[in-house]
Amino acid sequence: MIGAEILLKSLEKQGVKDIFGYPGGAVLPLYNVLNQQKDIRHILVRHEQAAALAADGYARSSGKVGVCLATSGPGATNLVTGIANAFLDSIPMVAITGQVATSLIGTDAFQEVDITGICMPICKQTYQIRKAEDIPSVVAEAFYIAKNGRPGPVLIDLPKDIQEKEVKKITFPTKVDIAGFKPVLEGNLAQIKKAHKLIEESNFPVVLAGHGVVLAKAEKEFITFVEKLQAPVLTTLLAMGSLPKNHDLNFGMLGMHGQLAANFAVHHSDLVIGIGLRFDDRILGNPQKFAPSAKVIHIDIDRAEIGKNRVCDIPIVGDVKLIIPKITEKLKAKDHQKWLSQVKKWDEQKKEKTQSKKSKNMSAREVIKMISKITKGEAIVAADVGQNQMWTANFYDFTSPRNHLSSGGLGDMGFGVPAAMGAKVAFPEKEVLAIVGDGGFQMNMQELMTLMQDKINIKIIILNNGFLGMVRQWQELFYNKNYSYTPLLSPDFIMLANSFGLKAERFFDLKKAEIGFKKALKHQGPYLLEMITEKEENVFPMVSPGNSLKETRLE
Repeated sequence: MIGAEILLKSLEKQGVKDIFGYPGGAVLPLYNVLNQQKDIRHILVRHEQAAALAADGYARSSGKVGVCLATSGPGATNLVTGIANAFLDSIPMVAITGQVATSLIGTDAFQEVDITGICMPICKQTYQIRKAEDIPSVVAEAFYIAKNGRPGPVLIDLPKDIQEKEVKKITFPTKVDIAGFKPVLEGNLAQIKKAHKLIEESNFPVVLAGHGVVLAKAEKEFITFVEKLQAPVLTTLLAMGSLPKNHDLNFGMLGMHGQLAANFAVHHSDLVIGIGLRFDDRILGNPQKFAPSAKVIHIDIDRAEIGKNRVCDIPIVGDVKLIIPKITEKLKAKDHQKWLSQVKKWDEQKKEKTQSKKSKNMSAREVIKMISKITKGEAIVAADVGQNQMWTANFYDFTSPRNHLSSGGLGDMGFGVPAAMGAKVAFPEKEVLAIVGDGGFQMNMQELMTLMQDKINIKIIILNNGFLGMVRQWQELFYNKNYSYTPLLSPDFIMLANSFGLKAERFFDLKKAEIGFKKALKHQGPYLLEMITEKEENVFPMVSPGNSLKETRLE
């Protein structure tokens, strides 16, 4: 077998069924054998960034390791944004890049870049393979590292001559044991005991669910814990679905665009129980004013995150799926009804406020609510970045984990369509939607052709307000409405979609949009729906930079 064949066989042994990629000179040996096998499906994207983002969406929705493939040089560097996205959101991914022949490495050869050096800060590990015999062990290690401990991306760089090298005797490892890579899983029992004591003594506790709850597949354990504790549950952007949105204890997302009740609950709490989250700037607001009267318990598998952004009183390092039951086991059933009633009053206070401006155009929020109602909150939804992302988070009623796909840490415009594409490949039987803005959509709209060629049946909803909406909102609120380069001229999206072979419709009216959306869901193929929405509709609630969560604005 040659190196390219060994790589494919190694991927098969890791259970890989799908790869998102784009060919080029430095991966020709691999592509020469890729179409001669039937166990791994290759999805031909139209831009390498989309390959990485599709692998990301595949991994987020399925919990499996996503795989993307590109050639050397510009192909490899085009993957970087998607790799960084996976790194910041802890998504298991293996990115494979071709490289110039080993004899040319370091000579500034055609399409040579040091991709392992470039990606080192945004990967858990990077490899450049110099011997074809090492391919099986490197692939096994890469997948093991990507999905164990705190998940994340791993890069494998494979020179062209190594892909062509013939190996007579090949050994495929059956077990991976990496010295120095031993994630702590169980949690320190003494720390768990201290946490239990703080929980028992608390009168106004809140539970902050982070992405780690979803990544650890700990939803059942988490629900058992919070129902026994009977405390308000607040989620980060990426933790949506860890507790169904209609659950009595779920008060929604906290932070910059979090719900009023969630933000007020944190501010007035006496105990914050943070599970699998980073306490990043978007949820802290002003870190000096975050939960000023509260003790903090922080549970996370990555010890580097604990105490990094918010000092905690009880740090617990380990797998939340294993730690939560240990806390729940000895916890007495609690009654925090007075506290919950107060948080519910804050929630009602928010509902009494109007957030809409009168306009002849549709409200984007109402579009999201309509989509949520029709799909019963059960669709996999990939939101792009910007206002559409926050409206989706706050107004789509997610019922399940891994159904909400969003670029959290990197905030990568162009994420929506490729991520939805990846999720649909992972779950062809599920309804998958991409909710995007007119700006973000144009960053990866070339992938409409990928949808058609590979028969990937997603529905794309463009919320078209004629602006780079979130940037415009900041310009309105903080820069005296100086709309500098945010008004956005777009192509005719309907004609564009039709030119790719997609069905497409445009709507100005919510009732007609509802009929059109139902029609699109019945269509057996990708479909694009353009919603012409209010130009200057803003995302509220909002916490202005430098303010505390107590200073949440409703309008």
